[in-house]
This record gives sequence, structure tokens and C-alpha cells, in this order.
Amino acid sequence: MPPIASTRLTPTTLLLLVIPPLLWAGNAVVGRAMQGVVPPITLNFLRWALAFALLLPLAGWVLRPGSPLWPHWRRFALLGLLGVGCYNALQYLALKTSTPVNVTLVAASMPVWMLLLGRVLHGVRISRRAALGAALSLTGVAVVLTRGQLDDLLSVRLVPGDGWILLASLLWAWYSWLLARPHPGSEPATIKADWAAFLLAQMVMGLGWSGLFAAGEWLALPALPEGQSHIQWGWPLAAALVYVAVGPSLVAYRCWGAAVARVGPPIAAIFNNLTPLFAAVLSATLLREPPRAYHAVSFVLIVGGILVSSRR
Repeated sequence: MPPIASTRLTPTTLLLLVIPPLLWAGNAVVGRAMQGVVPPITLNFLRWALAFALLLPLAGWVLRPGSPLWPHWRRFALLGLLGVGCYNALQYLALKTSTPVNVTLVAASMPVWMLLLGRVLHGVRISRRAALGAALSLTGVAVVLTRGQLDDLLSVRLVPGDGWILLASLLWAWYSWLLARPHPGSEPATIKADWAAFLLAQMVMGLGWSGLFAAGEWLALPALPEGQSHIQWGWPLAAALVYVAVGPSLVAYRCWGAAVARVGPPIAAIFNNLTPLFAAVLSATLLREPPRAYHAVSFVLIVGGILVSSRR
């Protein structure tokens, strides 16, 4: 990644920072809309299979015999498990019982888990400011999980989706630390320097994991009468697959990498928390699931906590 030349937010840089959270919010909305159309873990497998096919012409050299990928396959197998096999599968699974706004707000607490894992795995000190920011963000998550009834926190009944997205956020935080603190020599320079090659190297391993998880999902699905299917093939599913494979998987990843290279992770992380806001607007428009007052309170607490944590 090239060095950060400037933190000035030009119109192009702003566009690069805004596109990813918009596409990721759309991913949550599409995942919710596809409930009943395709099983969630199967949706994750189909998404990455299509994204893999689209990316193959750009970085197919990674898969050739003698590629630097193969001596480091264990590293990319772990990255593929967390980033491709688990995170979005758990997000789609969460959307079976939770709304896009809830899911994206809980996922916005990810910097908190990054702080905790950084301390546990790498001994990174948590400053008082970071601890205060984490407390604010966790309060925001608690507001979502209790649907604004903090007095009932001890007796709250969480929907399964809340637990799935919390687990997904924890795994993504681990994935992020693996990217930020790779062991020396664990990532070949030729692959690391090419965003398409680096993503494809994770995809080829992640597809194996997601295919295995999808097979397990189908074994657990109930039998249907003859002539019926768990997948409702048609234009809605085709359009959804094209969107989640191209937008959140490829375009957002490329824009995010370019934006981080321009302004650095702290500023980019602030823009990442536009995702719940976009999810609220898209849900109200497309799914007729309007946000509640407690969503606004949670959004302010989570973003406030991250601003406090990241301020120098």
C-alpha cells in the first residue's frame, strides 16, 4: 500500500470513503430481502463463488503451480475462513431474525473488539480514552440489543440474530488483527502488493470453507415435498447475487483500500460507521422497516465512542 500523501478530504477521496459503507449497508438489506429465497449460508457461498469468477481474469496467476500462494496456504486458509467463510455467512444468518439496522449497529461495535483482542493477542495497551470510547460504543450496542429498554438489561431476551452478529464482529476483529500484524514472511510481497491477488488468495481458500458450511446447512434443512426447493431461482435472486458479488465484495473492497491509502485507518474508520445510517435509510425505503428512536441513540453512542477512541 502506498504511503499516505495527504489527509485532505478531496471530493474523490470522500467518494471513495462513502461508497463502501453504502454498499455494505445494501448488502445487509439484500441479505434480509433474500430470507426465504435462499438459505443464508448458501447465499454466502454463491456470493463468493460469483465474485471469485469475476476476479479470476485479474489475478488468476495466483492459482498457477509455483505461485507464492501455495507455500503460505495455511495463512490464507485462516484468512479465508474468517473473512470469506464466516463473517458474511453469520451476517446473513443474523438477518433471519434481526433487521439490517440492528445488524449494522451491532457490527459497528467492532473497534471495541479490536481493542480487546489487540490487548489479549498482541499486548497492545488500551488507553483511558480508548476505554472510554469502548464503553460508549458498548452502551450503544446494549441500547440496540435491549430495544431501548436498558432497565430490562438483565432480563432481556436476545433474538438469535443478535448473537450471530456479535460472533461475526468478534471474528472480523480477529481477521483484522491478522491482517495488521502478519508474521514476518507469512505473506508474499507479490501477492500483498496486488489487491486483486490478495483477495483472490483468500477467496480460493474461503470458498472451500463456505462450501463446507453450505453443505452442512443443506444437511440440516428439512425435507420438502416433491417439486419444491429451498432456493427460489429467478430474477430477484440473480440480481441479488450480482449485487453482493460485485458491490460489497469487489467494488467496496477496492474503494476502501484506496481510501485508507489516502487518509489512513483512523479517519476511514469514522466513515465506516455510516453503514448503520445508510442501512436505516435503505431499510425504510426498500423493506418498509423504519428505524426507531433507540436506533438514533445507539448510532450517536457508537460513533461518539469511536471518535473518542481514535482522537489523538
